[in-house]
Amino acid sequence: MRRFSRIVSTTSIIAVAITGLGLASTTVNAAGSSKTDIEKGQEIAFSRKKGNCLACHNIKGGKLPGNIAPPLIAMQQRFPDKAKLRAQIFDSTVANPNSIMPPFGRHKILSDKEIDLVAEFIHQL
Repeated sequence: MRRFSRIVSTTSIIAVAITGLGLASTTVNAAGSSKTDIEKGQEIAFSRKKGNCLACHNIKGGKLPGNIAPPLIAMQQRFPDKAKLRAQIFDSTVANPNSIMPPFGRHKILSDKEIDLVAEFIHQL
């Protein structure tokens, strides 16, 4: 009987720990709801320490945008295939060897997940 109660107790502790880990990884915004991938992508794109897209691009909602690169508007028309947009963010020098845009993926400036999130945000602009 003791062994059974110990197993049940241990199983309960593990279940609570796993549930707690799941809740801890949820990002919550000021309104109290979890952030969408688009919101996470915007956060990365606007971050001066990560994407820093605003250094060169004019993006709706961004403060102090740059003007040395095209404004990021009508992106679904410019990139109907989101995979091509993602590839452009990953390494723009593939399509244009003279590009001054940093190869965010090739140089590991952003992780694959972060590039996916930024592409999701940029594509909906």
